[in-house]
Amino acid sequence: MLSFQDIVGHEQIKEHLQRAIENHKVSHAYILTGEAGMGRKSLANAFALTLLCEKGNTEPCMECHACKQVLSGNHPDLIYVTHEKPNSIGVDDIREQIIDSIMVRPYSSYYKIYIVDEAEKMTQQAQNALLKTIEEPPSYAIILLLTTNQDAFLPTILSRCVQLKLKPLRDFVVKSYLVETLHIPDSDADVYAAFARGNLGKAISLASSEDFKLMHQEVLHLLKQVKKMDISELLDAVRKLKEDNLDLYECLDFMQLWYRDVLLYKVSKDINQLIFREEYSTVNEISKKSGYDGLEKILAAIDKARTRLDANVNTELAMELMLLVMKEN
Repeated sequence: MLSFQDIVGHEQIKEHLQRAIENHKVSHAYILTGEAGMGRKSLANAFALTLLCEKGNTEPCMECHACKQVLSGNHPDLIYVTHEKPNSIGVDDIREQIIDSIMVRPYSSYYKIYIVDEAEKMTQQAQNALLKTIEEPPSYAIILLLTTNQDAFLPTILSRCVQLKLKPLRDFVVKSYLVETLHIPDSDADVYAAFARGNLGKAISLASSEDFKLMHQEVLHLLKQVKKMDISELLDAVRKLKEDNLDLYECLDFMQLWYRDVLLYKVSKDINQLIFREEYSTVNEISKKSGYDGLEKILAAIDKARTRLDANVNTELAMELMLLVMKEN
């Protein structure tokens, strides 16, 4: 579990929460929204840890009895709401874990904190039951709703909570963390950071994923050879992607980044702007051979392949049509 200062990025949200603690103006209900891996849980945990810390500062001390209880998962005033059904949090979950206990005063702290992860899974009945508690909460109660999709909440819930939306981190922030903390080589870190689109959790998981490394090798090889391949070789390449169980959406994202590099280099001739800097000579060669309109057609073909996959069009056909555009342009 991290303190605020250990969390990478999200400065505005950290500042908002720390200022609320400092000024004793902590709200009774918060919604933290962001995609999986962006740090919602880390922020909620840091907030809870700081509020329960006996020192009462804007960072937890990590040393007092309360901090140690939180860090070992045993603080009686910090409740993580769980649910048995994988796809829904029912009214019984909310009643048993929040409503039935919220009027019982905190055991050892000034605050009593409830963290509801995957809160978008609350049924309407569950949300309505929670609404009464959010409307008239006891002074010590704080409810943190963590979600990937706040549109799933009733407007009445949204209007009574402080909404904090996590924004993607800048690529250089993600890259710095990968290089400095995880000691990942510079060129790999560029690819992971670009691929994660500002999501640090995703970048960390890509860095340790064997599947991603396999996809990286196969797709890069395909992109380098696509112009020289005949139709039967293209068909074999598509089959291989499927046989190796690669995530085709990730393959398409990878191809998009590659051709973005080619286009960018064609325009700027600046090697420092490339994600695939190590492949500079190939990027340079393709940029000389392909015209602007050809590269635009290729990028459009990648988008079209993604649309076709979404529409459940035959996978091999969707990929073949796209590769033919790459070969011709």
